[in-house]
Amino acid sequence: MIVALCLTLFMGEGLLNNTMYSVDDCLFCNIIKRTIPADIIYETDEIIAFNDINPEAPHHLLIIPKNHIATINNLDAKNSFIMGSMFEAAVYLAKKFGVTESGYRVVMNCNADAGQTVFHIHLHFLAGRNLTWPPG
Repeated sequence: MIVALCLTLFMGEGLLNNTMYSVDDCLFCNIIKRTIPADIIYETDEIIAFNDINPEAPHHLLIIPKNHIATINNLDAKNSFIMGSMFEAAVYLAKKFGVTESGYRVVMNCNADAGQTVFHIHLHFLAGRNLTWPPG
């Protein structure tokens, strides 16, 4: 509930776009700092994964790096290793939920036209139902 309220407030103020963005206002950074609660399912020194507040599947988690990176376009030689860590987290979650054989989907959006609403890279992990294609 609190996460949904904060997301609504941030979006209403225009803080979740590429031009008016502050790391201090980042919803996911605040979840990492524990100033906004979330149902955290997995955590390492580099990664945190928590349940999405608007799930599109029985298992819908967001896997995010603890280091703030706004979009995929901000990845470079110094920070791109984090993508491997994010996919390793997805494999861990697939095993945890028993969906390695039945299947799961991982999706990452880049910028507004692709559906990115929080400008802190995140990998959607979806599982637990038949996922159709195209997604939307």
